Amino acid sequence: MSDTLFTKIINRQIPADIVYEDEHCFAIRDINPQAPVHLLLIPKKPIDRLSAAEAGDQALLGHLMLAVGKITRDLKIDNAFRLAINNGADAGQSVFHLHLHILAGRAFSWPPG
Repeated sequence: MSDTLFTKIINRQIPADIVYEDEHCFAIRDINPQAPVHLLLIPKKPIDRLSAAEAGDQALLGHLMLAVGKITRDLKIDNAFRLAINNGADAGQSVFHLHLHILAGRAFSWPPG
């Protein structure tokens, strides 16, 4: 996997508004927000998309879910947020390094679109 925008942020080659970080992942504010709160939770391990995750990534994937809970509680948005993962270009993925969108601060419709 080649260096992506997120790898460059991990390596501190590109600045970002980091709102959370631990040894496995970090969360940044999206530069093109689709909601009043729009964060990207990014694992430090480069996995190009969710469907490329392997059995050995199970603990990391679980850690990401727990990090979402901590982040949303800290920001006091834990009662109403949407979590989205785009897998592949046709699903809207533009950076091929797994990342989770945490969106909050407005009402969301269903189905998403």
